[in-house]
Amino acid sequence: MVTSSIIRGLKAMFAAQSISLLSKGLLIILLTRYFLTAEEYGLLFFAISILSVALLFANLGLAKSAARYLAEYRRTEPAQVPHILWSTLKYNLVMILVVSAAVVSFSEPVSQLLDEPRVAPLLVGGVGYIAFSSLKTFVSLSFQGLNSVDWSAKTDIVANVSLIVFIVGFLLLGLGPLGAILGYTVGFALAVAVGFVILYVKFYRPLDEGVPQESGLSKRILRYSIPLAVTRGAVMLDSRVDAILVGYFLNPLAVGYYMLGKQITDFVIAPATTIGFSISPTYGEQKVTNKLERAANLYETTFEYVVTLYVPAAVGMAILAEPTVRLIFGAEYLGAVPVVQVFSLYVLLRAIDKITNDSLDFIGRAGARAYAKSATAVANFALNIALIPTLGVVGAALATVITYVFLVGFEVYLIYTEFSLSLTRLARTTAIVCLVTLGVALPVLAFEPFISGLVTLGAAIVLGIVMWSVLVSVSGLLSFRRVVGMLR
Repeated sequence: MVTSSIIRGLKAMFAAQSISLLSKGLLIILLTRYFLTAEEYGLLFFAISILSVALLFANLGLAKSAARYLAEYRRTEPAQVPHILWSTLKYNLVMILVVSAAVVSFSEPVSQLLDEPRVAPLLVGGVGYIAFSSLKTFVSLSFQGLNSVDWSAKTDIVANVSLIVFIVGFLLLGLGPLGAILGYTVGFALAVAVGFVILYVKFYRPLDEGVPQESGLSKRILRYSIPLAVTRGAVMLDSRVDAILVGYFLNPLAVGYYMLGKQITDFVIAPATTIGFSISPTYGEQKVTNKLERAANLYETTFEYVVTLYVPAAVGMAILAEPTVRLIFGAEYLGAVPVVQVFSLYVLLRAIDKITNDSLDFIGRAGARAYAKSATAVANFALNIALIPTLGVVGAALATVITYVFLVGFEVYLIYTEFSLSLTRLARTTAIVCLVTLGVALPVLAFEPFISGLVTLGAAIVLGIVMWSVLVSVSGLLSFRRVVGMLR
């Protein structure tokens, strides 16, 4: 059963994600084709990868821990919500100051260690990026914990529109990669300002009844943040350290190829990200009220929809990788084609991870997930060191895919132990989806040699979508009438 609050959140998040996809897609095209060379593009995201590692220490697991307690206390004791928000924000601000000072102090030594002196000024200029990106995470996860993802969606819209305006503006001033980082900073800052106003007016002030903070609440938030921080560290090893290693073993150009492949992946999995972010608080609520059967049915339905969408999408991504990169981003980026093809499997794994990952936090299984994330992150790090020198940038992509297979399998197992999922139902759906995918892939594969421009590339994509729509409808995998009805 899908509740009205979930549907409301989904509609808001899909609207935000649509704007996000348009702005990010346009931004990537502008950066790759008009403003930056392939090497400058790689240098920019080499620096952002390093800043993202620093961002891990600014965030720790504080915002995610607060979201868990906000989801719990908003129903049982709403007067504690302001205390949760304020305590978490104070801890977050302290960490931001410490991390920012460290980044400025160690920018030169880090650039020397990586043998890339052009990174140092980008790291210093990225202090604002760290601060406002961290606070943006706090705002978004606070709204998630309060089960008000529609407000999170609205702040995301502000961020995404602001990002493209200010990044392009600074690039037009001739500031290059540094201008892009400054644009990210200003865009996040505006979103944070809007988010803080909404949090204060809609949640903090109405619930601030002068009730004393519950004894030990701040300590519990800190304690629960520890496994979440470990998990975030593991995620960072998976998502950012690989790019740093590519830059260390190879060069910024290779980083550009690798990050373009990852950004295409992020673009494709946006719907799954929205679904996972919107429904995950519901699992926690249903576990607290002992509605385990309803929670199981919700996860099974979500899993079926995600597999129905992403198995064909992954295959289509592999088939159309070369013409897509060549025609949209330019021949200068053809080195990214094998990365995109390897990441086509990663798309499916990430999609399943997105609908499973956050849910574990809200049902109290963050500790188990942290161990799994840590183990796979270490394995990914080791595989990167082994594969990048021999296979180049493709080795980094392979390392990520291999470790994600084990991680996602364990995450689904954890959900199974909590809600007793119907494995027969999931296996049956997956088998039917594989047959549908074959029916979609064959005509697209036959059409691929005839792609010569954007029009024929668009025709190939439309052909795949039409075949998919017909086959999922005929097979009973998806009722478009029901989906449209829910989203009205």
